[in-house]
Amino acid sequence: MSGQSLLVPGELSPARTVPGNIRRPEYVGKPSPTPYTGPEVQTPETVEAMRTAGRIAARAMKEAAKLIAPGVTTDELDRVAHAYMCDHGAYPSTLGYRGFPKSLCTSVNEVICHGIPDTTVLRDGDIVNLDVTAYIGGVHGDNNATYLVGDVDEESRLLVERTRESLARAIKAVRPGRQINIIGRVIESYAKRFGYGVVRDFTGHGINSSFHSGLIIPHYDSPHATTVMQPGMTFTIEPMLTLGTHEYDMWDDGWTVVTKDRRRTAQFEHTLVVTDTGADILTLP
Repeated sequence: MSGQSLLVPGELSPARTVPGNIRRPEYVGKPSPTPYTGPEVQTPETVEAMRTAGRIAARAMKEAAKLIAPGVTTDELDRVAHAYMCDHGAYPSTLGYRGFPKSLCTSVNEVICHGIPDTTVLRDGDIVNLDVTAYIGGVHGDNNATYLVGDVDEESRLLVERTRESLARAIKAVRPGRQINIIGRVIESYAKRFGYGVVRDFTGHGINSSFHSGLIIPHYDSPHATTVMQPGMTFTIEPMLTLGTHEYDMWDDGWTVVTKDRRRTAQFEHTLVVTDTGADILTLP
């Protein structure tokens, strides 16, 4: 494994502004969102609106990822994704969500999820996850991916590659009539081949007009995930695999989640809709 030193918090830049003509999610300026009480099965019109939001989120992530290189700050990645979403009429969903201060999450090395972009400088050999969600047309589209920074060690590179593959396998397992727990069963069984930990406390989620609808998508084989998938259901799958333990600590910022053993972790995510025969990915660029 890479001998990189552990991360420490950097300094935050001032909050970025969003043009006044861009519609905000209802939770902006509030301590928490209004609980979602609508259906998990969406209308075709809502699904198409989510495809638009998902495409913008995917392209914003792709634009930010172009900058990934040793010497670049995570705040610079935030700047690029923020500008792309605003330029395309979308609001960055994370900005102001339960007080989150930035327009995407940047999770480096041992950070499982929810890393806050700041003055942290990417180093040769790092891995970094970008998690981007766009809100437009009254709905959200959410995706993330883990990227290599410069010359990355083989153990980390394989972790990233296999985490991407675990998402692909999970998406193929989606079928109407199956219980949600098939998703976690597929991910966990694949991860166990390599001795990876599977994060349990942070999950995929229902998504639509709500950023997090209340539907939970575990990435391990949970006996409680018995909800039956139906055509038109929209949710994310976002496996987080680790080189060691699945247990975690949280920084004092209340957001940044790191592996308890400080070993590396990777994540990939798509928003999808259940179809009559499987799944349709809504976060394609």
